Amino acid sequence: MKVIAAPDSFKESMTAYRVAAVMREAITEVVERGEAEIVELPVGDGGEGTLEILIGALRGQLIEARVTGPLGETVSAHYGLSGDGRTAVVEMAQASGLQLVPPEARNPLLTTTYGTGELIRQALDHETVKRLIITIGGSATNDCGAGMLQALGARLRDADGREIGHGGGELTRVETLDLSELDQRLQEIRISVACDVTNPLVGPLGASHVFGPQKGATPSMTATLDAALTHFADRIAEASGLRLHDVPGAGAAGGIGAALMLCGGKLEPGIELVLDAVGFDAHLAGADYVLTGEGRIDGQTPNGKVIAGIVKRAQAAGVPVLAFAGSLQQGYECLYEAGLQAAFSITSRPMPLEEALKQGEENLHQTVSNVMRLIVGKK
Repeated sequence: MKVIAAPDSFKESMTAYRVAAVMREAITEVVERGEAEIVELPVGDGGEGTLEILIGALRGQLIEARVTGPLGETVSAHYGLSGDGRTAVVEMAQASGLQLVPPEARNPLLTTTYGTGELIRQALDHETVKRLIITIGGSATNDCGAGMLQALGARLRDADGREIGHGGGELTRVETLDLSELDQRLQEIRISVACDVTNPLVGPLGASHVFGPQKGATPSMTATLDAALTHFADRIAEASGLRLHDVPGAGAAGGIGAALMLCGGKLEPGIELVLDAVGFDAHLAGADYVLTGEGRIDGQTPNGKVIAGIVKRAQAAGVPVLAFAGSLQQGYECLYEAGLQAAFSITSRPMPLEEALKQGEENLHQTVSNVMRLIVGKK
């Protein structure tokens, strides 16, 4: 039997690498030694942890950098450089991630992407780099990438000619967007943006309304932020001729999708980019099952998330997929028609979230073990 363990992380519980390892441990507990080939392929769709996965696949190295955090403080972050030095990987969550902001301090009117721009600039300092991969999941920001643009040389000035400050709340002050000093190296390389959503920049399905509450926005903040993004998108159109208000994916990560398009970036489904990097299709040859999973399977899962991407490719190869999650919520069922064989919640009984997170490894091990016993007919 050949089984591929290709999970995403279970946020706040297990990294994708640990999930894959637990799956392997559970399988080997059930299947006789020597009778199973288990391939561990941890994956991601652009969120926190994708940097480590991509750099592992590219046989590269992580490089530490001191940059500006979401609230303007200095934080320690990493970016990656491939083994051949031609590809750099920047994970937005490293510099501008939600995990860097305590719950009580989360306020997208204030948080900035400036540190992400600093990471990009440092990655570009490696003269051998010809491709830049930017993963944009897990952000704490809703500033339309304005901070990133400032770090890369753009000038965002108010009516008095002064540079605006940090945060989505400052965008309404922008009267002129000067791109003349934007880092020219951005035009000399290929920029791939790993994105797992297709939301427009503004409106009911835009960055502020859909993702703002996850970052601490109250209903009144959400309306303010949406108006601010609309105002800034108007300034972008004036400065560049690009109207990004309604472009799919422009609303990703608080609107940084739009800013990266302005920089010449191409938005790509994060899971597809990662699956290509780890050679997923080649590993499917001869496989009997793919085991995957993430913290929650719900209505967003079919829309470009890890499990959807895995199911699509495994279905084409005729390999059944079993998915595991901390919880199952309505909306994912269409994946059965796409090729998902079964989905399982690993939580064995009602319990507080904190307890479920702590018991993640134990619960996953037990659930995978039970499913494997069914598959091999072990009593």
